[in-house]
Amino acid sequence: MNKYITNKILSDSSFTVDVATFYESTLVPLIFESYAEDLASRAKSLNPDCVLDVACGTGVVTRALSKVLPDQCQITSTDLNDAMIKHAEKIGTSREVTWEQADVMALPFDDETFDAVVCQFSTMFFPDRIHGYQEIRRVLKPGGKFLFSIWNGLEVNDFANTVMDAVTALFPENPPEFLSRTPYGHGNPDEIKNEINVAGFDSCHLIQQDDISYSKNPTMAAIAFCQGTPLRNEIEDREPGGLERVTAVAANSIRSRFGDGQIQGRMSAVIVTAE
Repeated sequence: MNKYITNKILSDSSFTVDVATFYESTLVPLIFESYAEDLASRAKSLNPDCVLDVACGTGVVTRALSKVLPDQCQITSTDLNDAMIKHAEKIGTSREVTWEQADVMALPFDDETFDAVVCQFSTMFFPDRIHGYQEIRRVLKPGGKFLFSIWNGLEVNDFANTVMDAVTALFPENPPEFLSRTPYGHGNPDEIKNEINVAGFDSCHLIQQDDISYSKNPTMAAIAFCQGTPLRNEIEDREPGGLERVTAVAANSIRSRFGDGQIQGRMSAVIVTAE
């Protein structure tokens, strides 16, 4: 798997072409696919004519949408990172989709264009979430809905939590903080509701969605988090040349907790509907 990692991830939201490939092959099946199918099902229930998938990554939600939405429903998918969009296009979908590189901070669409906007596990990467939410509200038609997901805390996301404990033990004086800071640091319901309210939405409904994450083995789960996310940056900053060692330590921690061979662990997220 390491052949895919030839460029360093530069920030919490920056991915190269090779990392896009790695992300798709490791993180998508580990933690994203089942939630994508759920989000697409929720979007289908709205009977939309025009849907926008923002921060679509390598297109896991878009592919799910393309399977469940009727052919006459237009799907547009955007991501800030061109490598992600190109990889999503390369994988393809079961029907026509419009792919476009775009910044959620300045969406290139007219006011009141979409019946629904979806965003899976990406709002925590917005440099200004309230402004991003305002842009999404701007492009929604009256009565349109914004569906998005945010991870709950590390304590209810088993594999990520185990990796975080392992790397913290390795670097106790300067522990890596990406996982706790960004993907798993914004699931507070009051914070979510407040930001949605400030952004101008009239209502906000939250539900907790628990699921199970499956991995072929502990090493695959450790590689996904240690090498397929910006946690990689923090590891390499603290121990240049030590990425493989740290990944192996994380894999052993997962193995000691969940066993060897195919393993499973809890996942938990907040699903938000704003209108």
